[in-house]
Amino acid sequence: MTAPQVTSDAIALLLPLESASYGLAAEAVKAGFLAAANRAGISSRIRVIGHGDDGVLPALAAAADAGVALVVGPLTRDDLKTVIAMAPSRPRMLALNQPDDGSPLPDNAYALALSVDNDAAQIARLARADGVRSFAVVVSSGALQRRFAAAFAAEWQYRFDPNPELLGQLRRALATHPPDAVLLAIDGEDVALAKSFLPQSRVYAVSQIADDLSPPMLRDLEGVRYVEIPWLAEPDSQASAVAPRIRFDSPLLERLYALGLDALALAQMFAEPAPPDRVELDGATGHLSLTPAGTFARQGRMMVIHDGRAMPDPALR
Repeated sequence: MTAPQVTSDAIALLLPLESASYGLAAEAVKAGFLAAANRAGISSRIRVIGHGDDGVLPALAAAADAGVALVVGPLTRDDLKTVIAMAPSRPRMLALNQPDDGSPLPDNAYALALSVDNDAAQIARLARADGVRSFAVVVSSGALQRRFAAAFAAEWQYRFDPNPELLGQLRRALATHPPDAVLLAIDGEDVALAKSFLPQSRVYAVSQIADDLSPPMLRDLEGVRYVEIPWLAEPDSQASAVAPRIRFDSPLLERLYALGLDALALAQMFAEPAPPDRVELDGATGHLSLTPAGTFARQGRMMVIHDGRAMPDPALR
């Protein structure tokens, strides 16, 4: 099925701005996208189309009727799934998420996502370079943590449970078969508790592990390494000075703002009549590489927790 006719160089930003669940996230992405557009001098080309939880298809239709060169969005996996299944005829699309089942993107579609899958793959590559040959993965029941652990494709998985008896079983199991390293796919205050039961070995962790943790709790995570986006890892670097900073209530919203920054940079490329077949971009969310599947592989900064604070890993400089 042919795509709608392109009649302008406009870029439509489709976001769930009217959603009770995703409105705050959408506003953060929008802020980053518009800040980058203003800096690039193309604000007049941007058309923001907001929608509610069930409104992505009408929003996409409005973008198609306007003859835009590119649609940036949807933001959520469910909306992306709906668009792929029900809108075969649509403008070229740069989605801000990716299918959760690993299914391929349709023609004329690309995807940039803040996915933990990329972070897990980066940790796996680093661990191999560090000489790690065996891993134990300690995973909690959270959806994000399970996804992170699954992406890591661990050889062993130990289900984390704060029950003292089960923690004792975890300690005995790891002592009997000590791994070269441990991956903690656990969030929140349980991280420090879990680490106290681990053997002396390298410890890697799910991204966002340090979010909202106090310095005393971070001291309990001494030596833990994880992946962070450059926008937060090195806020004072020249690369992070490409757009104005807005203070948000959480690191999660900061990351979504950075996603908006990178989405605009890529949108300028993919709104051209002939989209690029190769892209390498040092962005706010990491180094972005376009894959043959149309998704962007993202490599962030490796962080290490030392003396009660998170910092870029000096061993990798």
